[in-house]
Amino acid sequence: MVGLNLEFAYAMAVPQSEGSIVSANVVASIAGAAGTYLENKSYYTNGSGQDIGIAIGDPSVTTDAKTEVVFTRDTCAATLRYYYKIPAEAIGSTVSFTFSATSSNGQTVTYKMGPYTVAKMDMALDLAVKDNDVSYISIENMTVYNATDAALNADKIDLVYLYRSITGISFNHSLVAPATNPEYLPGITLPTGVSNDTKILKAWSLRDRHLARLQYGVYIDDLDFEKLSFDAASNFAINLKAEAGIWVGTANGKYKAYVYVNSVNNTTKSAVISIKRYMVN
Repeated sequence: MVGLNLEFAYAMAVPQSEGSIVSANVVASIAGAAGTYLENKSYYTNGSGQDIGIAIGDPSVTTDAKTEVVFTRDTCAATLRYYYKIPAEAIGSTVSFTFSATSSNGQTVTYKMGPYTVAKMDMALDLAVKDNDVSYISIENMTVYNATDAALNADKIDLVYLYRSITGISFNHSLVAPATNPEYLPGITLPTGVSNDTKILKAWSLRDRHLARLQYGVYIDDLDFEKLSFDAASNFAINLKAEAGIWVGTANGKYKAYVYVNSVNNTTKSAVISIKRYMVN
């Protein structure tokens, strides 16, 4: 998924009698984003189960799609870790890797990995929303706005966050469409032009690992969005709790999304949300 790492461990060796390793490199079919690197330490596990790194070369250098470590230590065997930061250019595509090492006797070894399919989804983490302040959410822009900026992006505002403590009603932290019934927008005057009728389905206990970063091994993927139907959708979700969420369908049909509630604060009338988004068209 764009923005996350693909991680590999590349083991290489040459018989000690034939020389030593002088370099190792990885070539990706699509150049990685900033943060792509090949570790310049070779790791082993000690008796206590700890990974111990031994520097065997200079820090890796990435040129276009190639990332290389030049060895400075005389060694005939090493295992290097490769971290590929998935770039936006790879969304919805496949990516492959060619691992290579060269020894002092001129021999080269090559190993290919992949192809791996990169999800069409993308995500935004830890967006802070606050009642009557930064409370307007755009799925298309994957960001949040105050009222002034929301008016400048009116056609892209999909959700309004608000907090209300109302006697006899469990309203509390809520995410609603701008076009919802005004009773779900008490005390709110929408910015000019903000009027999308977003489709909303509540979800409980769907703690996607990427968004929640908790211990639960649950992942929303492209297929979940592809199968998602909004036939029973409303345009409001009230009384949301931490670790709950909503499925969202934008009014123009361009995006489906899952908005996860990381945390809520009744005192400050605020929350933190994270979003996974899937482009339909």
